[in-house]
Amino acid sequence: MKTRSITTKWLLAVAFVLFGMVALNSCKKKSTTDNRPYTLKGDAAGSQVVPPVTGNGTGTFNGTYDPSTHTMTYTTNWTGLSGGATSGGFYTGASGSAGTAVGDPWTLPADSTGAGTYSGTMTLTDEQASQLTSGNWYYSYGTVANPGGEIRGQITATR
Repeated sequence: MKTRSITTKWLLAVAFVLFGMVALNSCKKKSTTDNRPYTLKGDAAGSQVVPPVTGNGTGTFNGTYDPSTHTMTYTTNWTGLSGGATSGGFYTGASGSAGTAVGDPWTLPADSTGAGTYSGTMTLTDEQASQLTSGNWYYSYGTVANPGGEIRGQITATR
């Protein structure tokens, strides 16, 4: 009988330890990292430039941002500018406010018609990714007539 009593106590102790391990393991925080990619979009016009620019220029921006690789891939188009695009790039800043340049300016194709396209890839820092995905990035194109920007488009990021 002593053997049965020790075996029962031992089995109860093992069961209690296993139950405790399962209970503690289920209390661990789950990872909240969401690596689903973002779809990026943005339409540009002179009315979004700070201060606004009058003209017929428009632009589109389409891209993706992959948080698992920190990579943004994009294509942007412009048309109706007062002349060839002489500058372009990304900026941090909320809609309606002037911003600060992000990264290097784009090397644009020769354009004398006021229309064109540009594609690229950029690796973002954590801070840049946070700014981008919270709507605090825009793109802009400048011309000889409007070197500070003839059109601007705020970028939205959605999953």
